[in-house]
Amino acid sequence: MAHKRNDFLKEIRGLSDEELQQKLNELRSELIRLRTQVVTGTIKDTMAIRNIKKNIARIQTVLKEKRRAGKA
Repeated sequence: MAHKRNDFLKEIRGLSDEELQQKLNELRSELIRLRTQVVTGTIKDTMAIRNIKKNIARIQTVLKEKRRAGKA
């Protein structure tokens, strides 16, 4: 599990701000889709919601780190 997270962090740290914003929007859309599946009762992998929420937080953290580094 730690390897997947580290790979994801390496991947997103290498992206530009615009690419990160695009990935963030994609994950938010996916989260909405999964929440809709919860309501309709058709979701198969409930852990996907948790993983997407964590990835959204990771991207937001990287964006904040980049903004702070730019101001320093």
